[in-house]
Amino acid sequence: MSTLTPYLCVADARAAIAWYTDAMGAEVTYEPIVMPDGRIGHVELAVGGASWMMADEFESAGVAPPDPTRGSSVSLHLTVPDVDTLAARVVAAGVAMDRGPEDSEPAGRVATFRDPFGHRWFLNTPAD
Repeated sequence: MSTLTPYLCVADARAAIAWYTDAMGAEVTYEPIVMPDGRIGHVELAVGGASWMMADEFESAGVAPPDPTRGSSVSLHLTVPDVDTLAARVVAAGVAMDRGPEDSEPAGRVATFRDPFGHRWFLNTPAD
């Protein structure tokens, strides 16, 4: 079976690591690789077993963070045991919900937000 793992680009990977671990309860599963110029070249994080990779911007490789003046072309769908608890942590970290938390049949409990680094998250606790 194959796996699709998001690889996010952010303008400040150190700040993003701190935010994702504090606000979303993420854990660093692969320690940051620091490039000679000080940028983070690679790090891996996970929430409840759902993982993603991340790096700072690398213009020479054509890797750039989202443009905050535009909408997101991709949403990160994260299934969690309790949408309300995670949404409350995100709000406490200074980010407003774009939607929810709310019940949305047949999906279950849902909420969406854009993190401080421009990435759109869709939180979901599936209906029983």
